Amino acid sequence: MENNLTIYNSLTRLKERFVPIHEGRVGMYVCGPTVYGDGHLGHARPAITFDILYRYLMHLGYKVRYVRNITDVGHLEHDADDGEDKIAKKARLEQLEPMEVVQHYLNSYHKSMERLNVLPPSIEPHASGHIIEQIEYVKKILESGYAYESEGSVYFDVPKYNKDFHYGKLSGRNIDELLSTTRELDGQQEKHNPADFALWKKAAPEHIMHWPSPWSEGFPGWHLECSTMGEKYLGTKFDIHGGGMDLMFPHHECEIAQSVAHNGEETVHYWMHNNMITIEGKKMGKSYGNFITLDEFFNGTHPKLQQAYSPMTIRFFILQAQYRSTLDFSNEALQASEKALNRMIEGVNRLNELKPSETSTIDVSGIRKKCYEALDDDLNTSIVIAHLFDACRMINQVKDGNATATAADIAELKEVFRIFLNDILGIRTEILADSNAETTLKPFEDAVDLLLEMRAKAKAEKDWTTSDLIRNKMSEIGFDVKDTKDGFEWSLKK
Repeated sequence: MENNLTIYNSLTRLKERFVPIHEGRVGMYVCGPTVYGDGHLGHARPAITFDILYRYLMHLGYKVRYVRNITDVGHLEHDADDGEDKIAKKARLEQLEPMEVVQHYLNSYHKSMERLNVLPPSIEPHASGHIIEQIEYVKKILESGYAYESEGSVYFDVPKYNKDFHYGKLSGRNIDELLSTTRELDGQQEKHNPADFALWKKAAPEHIMHWPSPWSEGFPGWHLECSTMGEKYLGTKFDIHGGGMDLMFPHHECEIAQSVAHNGEETVHYWMHNNMITIEGKKMGKSYGNFITLDEFFNGTHPKLQQAYSPMTIRFFILQAQYRSTLDFSNEALQASEKALNRMIEGVNRLNELKPSETSTIDVSGIRKKCYEALDDDLNTSIVIAHLFDACRMINQVKDGNATATAADIAELKEVFRIFLNDILGIRTEILADSNAETTLKPFEDAVDLLLEMRAKAKAEKDWTTSDLIRNKMSEIGFDVKDTKDGFEWSLKK
């Protein structure tokens, strides 16, 4: 199967043409959330980034197995090998069972993803559901000689591994500097080296989640689940592993080491990482206490928000930047995205109203090709959106009587928007993304149309006083009214 897709491989630091291991099939693994709190804007970016990749690969004709894990055990505070399990801590504070916490926040995450029009993955495995596989994985790493048992825990021997392979190749970290700058942490004396990381941790008596193993009653290390579940569902070789740039070290670096120690060779062909969403120049995240949940965006209830933002505004905001660039949150940026999205939707609506002519004075022939070229260039959604706005300008020219378009050109424009805006970018072009939007808006739209029809009748009867009164009053309460050669158009002011 031929394709021109190139993606930036974080491992080689180069854009590379995408060639799948098995023709016509793609295996893709993306790190999902640790479900101990509500999803926030930082969670939305990787979900939407790899949703675009998933959609585009399927559009190109590939059969894609997309695995996105759920971390529900083993992720300790500060992403370290000490401290309390994040989910267990939440369960203790709220006096709930850990799986109650998991289910509650997983339900919330799924609901947010659905509202953002993120497609569900092919498989969504849980770390807690693969304890047996993780234990077997640790056994094999021990057999390979790259791990050791210490006081009931099992640690990966980073210096020993680095002698034979290269620990730090993904993130560019220097192992000697890492060993010299990593400080000893209280309670970590059981490690041979401070850079070593846990494959299995012996559970303290107060630890809520634990399982029997050959070494102790304990739980798996955070990094282990992805190596184990990636191999289980995608094999010892698969095409793409994705996630946020903050996971490059230590999480993905440790995954590579685990997989090489387990299999003797690397598992992943292409590593992809989206950049961060920042707020006032600092990464947005739970650990920084500066995050805004997706529900707060949708409802406008966070003090940093000047208004509520629809799920499609959030999605459009994220897609207006190429996924490897930093994206800084501000109300001004989101408001600009909202206005831009409304202009795009208005263009689609006007496209559906165009009347064909015998000839065209616009050239739509190159838009589809340009959009494909932008996507093939490492999923450059910002350029795709720019090309779609070029198409909107053509639509407006025709609608306003300043240009003409044939039926074939109108059909091509409709197909371009269907493929790129709806199917690949995943933008719903309804005014509201909520399921009850049509029911809510229909009476409102009918009332506005009725009022403008009364104005049109007054104009026809040369009753300028009534006509101007309706237009001025509508402008005062927030409507833009535009007279056209076919009648009138209206929109809400932004």
